[in-house]
Amino acid sequence: DRWGAEQYLDGVEMKAEEFYNRLGVVMPIPTTSQPTPGSFLKAYKEAAAKGAEEIIVFTISSAMSGTIESARQAAEESPIPVHIHDSRNNSMALGWQVIAAARAREAGKDVAGILAAAEYVRANVIYYISLDTMEYLFKGGRIGQATKFLESIIKVKPLIYVNHDSGTVGAGFPARTRAGAIQGLYNEYFKHIPAGKPLHITVLHNAALAEAQELAEKVIAEFHPVEIFISIVSPVLGVHTGPRAIALCGYAEA
Repeated sequence: DRWGAEQYLDGVEMKAEEFYNRLGVVMPIPTTSQPTPGSFLKAYKEAAAKGAEEIIVFTISSAMSGTIESARQAAEESPIPVHIHDSRNNSMALGWQVIAAARAREAGKDVAGILAAAEYVRANVIYYISLDTMEYLFKGGRIGQATKFLESIIKVKPLIYVNHDSGTVGAGFPARTRAGAIQGLYNEYFKHIPAGKPLHITVLHNAALAEAQELAEKVIAEFHPVEIFISIVSPVLGVHTGPRAIALCGYAEA
């Protein structure tokens, strides 16, 4: 993240809580930059030095960032084979893919089996985000189809989603109030995720923990997911979604 002349490494030099305390207070609005090929190559070499035989890289959606190109460039010089997986998503929609891959590895799967586990989640993950404002998404250039809200920036609480096929942002139905927005998020999300199957759900929030906890309790009471947790959103994504955004992200097992 870049804040004026200052630059921070996400999650290392600035924690999420500090980031959201500053967002909207310290100007200008921060920007982000993708990792360089050199950063990837350094990681590849370190993994090889520690005994890794092959590497699987998960990147944020190629439709949202050039990160995948840095990973690919570095792979050409890697001392060991590198398999690059475009998550076609971000945040925990990417995270669930990584978790599925790690679980497949622990179960003894080979690279093909690990990638297949990630690909299942990629094809089935549902991710809806309720924004408290459109301002940050607009300024960050990640708006995609959500441009339909621009004329009503001040009047509504936009609902957006990530299309897991294209890796781009789409627009759902906005709401007029905060309560209405969170209820709309809940209703729309569960229209799109299969009922009656084991669910893996994350409630994400941009420094809106109390509302996230309340939403998680509602999900547990009605849908009984086999796995659910609450997580604050990484600053590199919070730059684009802004303060108090709240989201549901997860998938149903086959």
